[in-house]
Amino acid sequence: MVIALLFYYRDPSGILVFHFSCFNFHYLVRKILLIVFRHNFHTHTSYCDGSSSPEAYVKAALDAGLLSMGFSGHAPVPMENGFAIRDDKALKEYFSDIVSLREAYRKDIAIYLGLEVDYIPGITRPFGSFRENWPLDYIIGSVHLVRNPENKLWFIDGPDRSLWIDGLVIDYKGDVKKAVGDYYHQLCEMVEQQRPDIVGHLDKVKMHNHGAYFSEDEPWYKDLVMACLHSVLKTGCIVEVNTRGIYKKRSESLFPAPWILKEMKQMGIAVTISSDAHKPEEIAMLLDVGSSALQAAGYSEAYVFTSNGWQAEAL
Repeated sequence: MVIALLFYYRDPSGILVFHFSCFNFHYLVRKILLIVFRHNFHTHTSYCDGSSSPEAYVKAALDAGLLSMGFSGHAPVPMENGFAIRDDKALKEYFSDIVSLREAYRKDIAIYLGLEVDYIPGITRPFGSFRENWPLDYIIGSVHLVRNPENKLWFIDGPDRSLWIDGLVIDYKGDVKKAVGDYYHQLCEMVEQQRPDIVGHLDKVKMHNHGAYFSEDEPWYKDLVMACLHSVLKTGCIVEVNTRGIYKKRSESLFPAPWILKEMKQMGIAVTISSDAHKPEEIAMLLDVGSSALQAAGYSEAYVFTSNGWQAEAL
């Protein structure tokens, strides 16, 4: 959007001077908006469980002053569900749509093409199959469904807390250490075997806990997290700082929690920040909070995707 303004002033002799000026509104917003981190690579559209068309998110990103964004639709999974891109035919349409938007808005914002790929051992496709068959810029690897020894799936996500509690109480017979342990072991396995570019919402298993079933201060819990961080460090994955839990009022802290961010900083683990947007108005939600949390943990930079791959950017 280009806006024209007419300025006037008096020169030293008292003559009135008029000056006509044009400027790009979105460029101005980018310069003056107080968002420390102006990128978001975790975005869901109506191709999966998001609310709107991809272009609606691009327009919202421009209005929010973002410099780059990435789409990360939920990759298809071989089971009935209400959150993933339906099948490979729909996946092809998704890719085509994003590529067209990338070209249409190339002068305004950098747009990248990704997927959030679920990892369920023995059920979901290897991440490499998506890399080999589709023109991806990056993959976010996440665990939303935990496979237990009886081959039942514990759904740790979504707005319905009762599903989280039922899986814990019924399928795991209340054994919270076993349940949470299975989550982190599956996450570590994903990191080491599938090697995503980004690890999605690392400690999301805590989301429906609210301190009722376990404490994050307990040694057994911290040991599980630290083992996972060592897997991340070994493979060189980037960990996202995900703000969605806070703005949806489902978590009292970011994913990962502040104490984990401090451990990550000491270990030298790379980070990025995302809003995990499912609606256009969420595209830049609490990116400033994510930036502040990283700075408090000692970070001075976060990673962004560029035409030259992942690069560090000062916070």
